[in-house]
Amino acid sequence: MSGGGCAPVIGATATRFSIWAPDAEQLWLCLFDDADRERREPMLRDVDGVWHVELSGVGAGARYGVRADGPYDPAAGLWFDPDKLLLDPYAPAVDQAFVYDPALTAKRGEGEDTALLCPKGVVVAPSMPVPARPPHFTPGGLIYELHVRGFTMLHPDVPEALRGTIAALAHPAIIAHLKQLHVSAVELMPINAWIDERHLGPIGLTNYWGYNPVSWFAIDPRLAPGGMAELRATVVALQDAGIGVILDMVYNHNGESDMQGPTLSLRGLNARDYFRHADSGELINDTGTGNSIACNQPMVRRLILDSLRHFVTQAGVDGFRFDLGPALGRMTDGFDPHAPLLEEMRADPVLADRVMIAEPWDIGPGGYQLGRFGQGWLEWNDRYRDDMRRFWRGDTGMLGGFATRLAGSSDIFGGDVTRTVNFLAAHDGFTLADLTAYEQRHNHANGEENRDGHGENLSWNNGVEGVSDDPVIIAARRRDVMALLSTLFCSRGAIMLSAGDEFGRSQQGNNNAYAQDNAIGWIDWTGRDREIEAHAFTLAALRARCPDFKDIAMLRKEDVAWADERGRAMDVAQWEQPERRCVALHFLRSGWTLCVNGSAEPREFHLGDDRCVTVASRSLLLLDPLPR
Repeated sequence: MSGGGCAPVIGATATRFSIWAPDAEQLWLCLFDDADRERREPMLRDVDGVWHVELSGVGAGARYGVRADGPYDPAAGLWFDPDKLLLDPYAPAVDQAFVYDPALTAKRGEGEDTALLCPKGVVVAPSMPVPARPPHFTPGGLIYELHVRGFTMLHPDVPEALRGTIAALAHPAIIAHLKQLHVSAVELMPINAWIDERHLGPIGLTNYWGYNPVSWFAIDPRLAPGGMAELRATVVALQDAGIGVILDMVYNHNGESDMQGPTLSLRGLNARDYFRHADSGELINDTGTGNSIACNQPMVRRLILDSLRHFVTQAGVDGFRFDLGPALGRMTDGFDPHAPLLEEMRADPVLADRVMIAEPWDIGPGGYQLGRFGQGWLEWNDRYRDDMRRFWRGDTGMLGGFATRLAGSSDIFGGDVTRTVNFLAAHDGFTLADLTAYEQRHNHANGEENRDGHGENLSWNNGVEGVSDDPVIIAARRRDVMALLSTLFCSRGAIMLSAGDEFGRSQQGNNNAYAQDNAIGWIDWTGRDREIEAHAFTLAALRARCPDFKDIAMLRKEDVAWADERGRAMDVAQWEQPERRCVALHFLRSGWTLCVNGSAEPREFHLGDDRCVTVASRSLLLLDPLPR
């Protein structure tokens, strides 16, 4: 691809700025001093629609924005308004966080200048790229999803000044915990600079999760006051401990929202090409956020690829998880697993070996694409999540589905290897503990009259909705959480654990805590359930020793034998018995055995060689190989 924008380039005597805005009539590069006084420099347009200016005396640390003038016709995707200060899409850093203000949404000629409301881009001195090396990630390993802020805000061992930041993840207490879980890679929820949705401010809330980005390059200063250098140092510390770093990236939409949203960057420069539009001119909303990025427009592809390379070369990250992943492959006639952007990601010399994980669904037509991302991609497996929840909830007829998911979901991924990311809970939905304590969502704190979030969670409450002081109910919930954790750690292929689920954290029944930057969303380290945590550590150690679970090769008949409690091979009739909830899985090559008892009573399992073990109700038992 020729032309295109790029991050400011610092030369020997001047810095060069380049911005793509082919429909604009004029662009200005706007520099700001320490008193926020503005200096405007006109930019010149080249034949590719890229505007340039080279300024002497401007170097690292300079704060800048962009203004664009041209036709104003929002219905046609033209939003040019020189009163709106815009963020350069390639700005490598911002000087402060975005804060929503209604003035950012004003029509041309009806509002005030937004320079004092908007963060400025910051020119950053070039640094040596991180030396290229293979990703720190074991196929079939444990991915640990965490929110940078909420993970350490209440951690007693992390110094208060570090809490809530990326740097806190490098603290020895954090790394020690991750190593006890045998974490292969941490997956950081979005760290790019984001803005609140407009409905949150009036009800006293903010966007906590960060899935509303304005920049795909700049890190939000609330999470990393030290910017890219902070991320880089933390990645090194984690990798030195054998733990990779995966970033959750949001390319399906941006924080400029719908027609009533703020003008912050892409919209003010070239909305017609950056966003997908219907033939009628309306914004397409396949994301539920108001806009959808045109990911396969050539210059948008370039921007996305450049931003991914930026985090690999400048911070050394090991991979990426993509929110609402079908957006990356959407063409005019629907999702294509061989869309240009996906093919370029596979072929890119910087990105080709990185871990790539798709959330394989969005709400657009044909948006559910589980199993279709193809070679080189891992995929969040919601069929695993749902079938395992149904089994442990007690639904009938689920043993076959349980076994298929446990073995790598060959019905979804086929082929010789599984590309599944098995998970039971994620940031979006109930925590693992709340899954066993709430049948209904309790999102009242979100200010939407409990209408937001998933309505059907395949959850159960063990007899009482919510908090209980009944020791019988508490024991039943702890047993169920431990069974769910056992299931996850004993599943074939990559697994994902949401931070805090290893010790029973709760969000008080809130299954959509995106706006809860408080005790609901933060992890309570002092109140963790030590019994559940010890169970998780034991499971992690067992998984590390047992080769069969981390293997990503599809199980074949010669690899495994399925048996009932009497030690007899399972036949078709047994698999189809609606009430059957017990099975033993014998790994023939390694000699390990997994006994599953999903019934309400203890069960004896006969394993051959005169062995017989009792498996507690609603639990799993993993047995070491017999001495040979």
